[in-house]
Amino acid sequence: MNKNTLRASALVLVSAAMLAGCQTQQGTNTAVGTGVGAAVGAGLGNLIGGNTTGTLIGAAVGAAAGGATGYNWQSIKNTLGGHTAGTGTQISERPDGQLQVNVPSDVTFDTNQYAIKPNFAAVLTDLANSLNQNPGITARVIGHTDSTGGDRINIPLSQNRANAVIQYLTSRGVDARRLQGVGVGSSQPVASDATAEGRAQNRRVEILLQAPQQQQQAPR
Repeated sequence: MNKNTLRASALVLVSAAMLAGCQTQQGTNTAVGTGVGAAVGAGLGNLIGGNTTGTLIGAAVGAAAGGATGYNWQSIKNTLGGHTAGTGTQISERPDGQLQVNVPSDVTFDTNQYAIKPNFAAVLTDLANSLNQNPGITARVIGHTDSTGGDRINIPLSQNRANAVIQYLTSRGVDARRLQGVGVGSSQPVASDATAEGRAQNRRVEILLQAPQQQQQAPR
């Protein structure tokens, strides 16, 4: 095979990777990661191999890696942004490709309670709508507390809070099989529990959204 043919094959491979799965919204989102992975992989393959064969190999490897971790979360970010603006809620993409929604305690639950507050209900309604529109996505809900009160109180409280979120989502039509809840108490602080401000940051709910390609790789 001559160089021109190999170059053409490389272009076809990258184009196919970018278009793969575009028959559905899920496929379109995944294709973003696949296409970017293929393009980056092709460049690396050419640098490493110094020839077009290296480009082809790099594109194939990159496409596989990109498809596994890449996902276009923008539509869900836009949906959640309406009711999270000004609440301190953080929505960010993690290095592993999951979308993390971090909701602070003043939005989620009252102290020592697990009844969902109205502002949090609005956020969860938007989340449920997004999940129903994207049936391949799963969610892992993690409840956190500060260290006040000890594990005997905090672990059941954090689990009850995670369960409350799942119950709310299922009440809005989300299949329970797509949801997982866990309470970790105060074991994963993001700030010092020595101050009131730090404790407030540690009392939170995290929701991790996973695309199908990430679900087998995500830590449990």
